[in-house]
Amino acid sequence: MTSTSIVRDLSLPGDTILINGEWSDAGVGERFDVGDPSTGEVIGQAVAGGGQAAKAAIAAAASAFPQWSATTAYERSDLLYRAHALMIERSESLARLMTLEQGKPIRASRTEVKYAADFLIWFAEEAKRMYGRTIPSARADQRFVVMHQPVGVVGAITPWNYPISMITRKVGPALAAGCTVVLKPAAQTPLCAVAVFDILQQAGAPAGVINLVTANQAGPIGDEFLANPDVRKLTFTGSTRVGKLLARGAADQMKRVSMELGGHAPFIVFDDATPEHAARGAAMVKLLNTGQACISPNRIYVHASIKDRFVEAMKNRISGMKVGNGFIDGVAVGPLIDEAARERMEQQVSDAVDKGAKVVTGGSRLVDDEHANGYFFAPTVLTDVTADMDIYRQETFGPLAPIVEFEDEVDVIRMANDTTYGLASYVYTNNLSRAWRVAEALKFGMVGINDINPTSAAAPFGGVKESGLGREGASEGLLEYLDLKLVGLSV
Repeated sequence: MTSTSIVRDLSLPGDTILINGEWSDAGVGERFDVGDPSTGEVIGQAVAGGGQAAKAAIAAAASAFPQWSATTAYERSDLLYRAHALMIERSESLARLMTLEQGKPIRASRTEVKYAADFLIWFAEEAKRMYGRTIPSARADQRFVVMHQPVGVVGAITPWNYPISMITRKVGPALAAGCTVVLKPAAQTPLCAVAVFDILQQAGAPAGVINLVTANQAGPIGDEFLANPDVRKLTFTGSTRVGKLLARGAADQMKRVSMELGGHAPFIVFDDATPEHAARGAAMVKLLNTGQACISPNRIYVHASIKDRFVEAMKNRISGMKVGNGFIDGVAVGPLIDEAARERMEQQVSDAVDKGAKVVTGGSRLVDDEHANGYFFAPTVLTDVTADMDIYRQETFGPLAPIVEFEDEVDVIRMANDTTYGLASYVYTNNLSRAWRVAEALKFGMVGINDINPTSAAAPFGGVKESGLGREGASEGLLEYLDLKLVGLSV
């Protein structure tokens, strides 16, 4: 199936800006190319929206908010149920579009579409559980009632690495809460966003409730989100650097913010773990989405007594993973998103080797015939990694697995916590007491114990420290879009 037929299969709108229920170019003459990172081929174009388009979208969302927020939880739930059904119906076409536009292997794309749909049905159900409460008063003639109300217009910014599920993880709870939304998707994956919003519109979202502004320059839209007083909530997934800028700007108007930012996950393998089992888990989560996931491990700590077995098992697993175009049978690792990402891999490997690290497998870009036009980099295992190397401190966001030896539990906890990040962390051990002890000591928002996938639509996802604010998914994810109001009544 060609790229043209994949895009045509979804019957996507020709214009990629959705404002007040209408697809258009919003008066913007400029468009930008959308490419396939596996081949370098241009697969389509998107409208290069800017500040004026964002302003119009926010106005539409503000106008639609009073009526949408007055709907019942059951009405909002029904919309999300219909969107879930449509997403499942179109799941194969959506997965193929994702592999084409983002590069991940088709099996991984199918998994993500299912995950994205999970958020729609979870928040369809959660919408009806927006419970308040009553509080006893010390006065006989007084009653207290706590209620939740939608915060207002939401400005949402989503990344390219999970271009469908990151949208439903934000838009799902926003709609369930009674908010209206303006989304700015990543420039690398605007077509996936168009496909999702087309589903929401066909599911019956009223005009102005959902609005989409595609763009190849994020700054003007982000500035409008921050400056426009109609935007009362900002939700962002992306780099810590950009998240900090947005949080600072949001403070001027005290906008609500939720931020899912960078990660630098430790993966700790204790001496009582089975090294081959731990290596299997480490390889799978390290190469999840070609390592382009905020929960991917960036520092793999292995006890000295089992390090050699672990390294050999990691080498065998990683070197055996097929790298290539995600549509090819057997491919487990796709391309990086662009050339800048591949250059970052080369820089981190070069810096580590210059400072004493050893390359066990991989370590270079792939440029042979089948990889010639894409952004491929060989999955890499490094040993003898030390704290003075860039890879030890900087988020990698790629297929590099740095291994660090340790001997003492207290020391490895200290090393694992020695980072400004605090998103995901992993522990492999067969000792229950140690598992709880270490999980409690790790300063991260999520801990996987012998588990490389501690995520679900029903579970709260998010970090501490410079990895973000707030949580997505679970009941906590709905609360991010609600203001709390106390009513005191004298009887």
